[in-house]
Amino acid sequence: MPESNNSQPILQAEGLGMRFDAAEGPISLFENLDLSIDAGDSWAILGTSGSGKSTLLGLLAGLDLPSAGRVLLSGEDLTALNEDERAARRQGRVGFVFQAFHLLSGLTALENVMLPLELAGQPQAAARARETLERVGLAARVRHYPSQLSGGEQQRVALARAFIAAPAVLFADEPTGNLDHKTGEQVIDLLFDLNRQHGTTLILVTHDQSVADRCQHVRYLRDGVLREEAV
Repeated sequence: MPESNNSQPILQAEGLGMRFDAAEGPISLFENLDLSIDAGDSWAILGTSGSGKSTLLGLLAGLDLPSAGRVLLSGEDLTALNEDERAARRQGRVGFVFQAFHLLSGLTALENVMLPLELAGQPQAAARARETLERVGLAARVRHYPSQLSGGEQQRVALARAFIAAPAVLFADEPTGNLDHKTGEQVIDLLFDLNRQHGTTLILVTHDQSVADRCQHVRYLRDGVLREEAV
């Protein structure tokens, strides 16, 4: 697998911890977790259901705040910011692909992909969104609503939306979890193709070892610890 040409960390987790209060008592997903990711690298995080891998992804993306520790994006401490400030820092720099797609049902494929650019006040949103949808093979589906698209097509719209602003970091949470095997392979191929074209740092949560094997770095989250080997 290719090596990163840039050793400057774009994302760091320092002493990260996450705890929840539950009916049966406090639950600790992980404590004192450290992680350093270089720009342009590809990472996969694997773990059993309930291990906390999706929670970790949300913390790294600044969608949620940890119980302890901090997350730095390009050297800036996201955990020191409020929700609106974190959203502003993510804009144009961070993309997120959810397993459940999270497309807006009242918007067409084109409008869903345009949305990040429109929110950022960037010009030519429609033209750029149309071009991005063409790149993911959906030129004929730009006017269709999510309910009119297959699962694979919806995931490709979600990928196009995530890539439209050419983010520095792209997070993907089980991007093939709701897809059949053949469609899942097509989506993963597209994800890595777009990653190579943009030099985007890619961080995947997956249960699929074959997907993880395509990444430069693989970590397994088990018993609150990120390990280099499955145990």
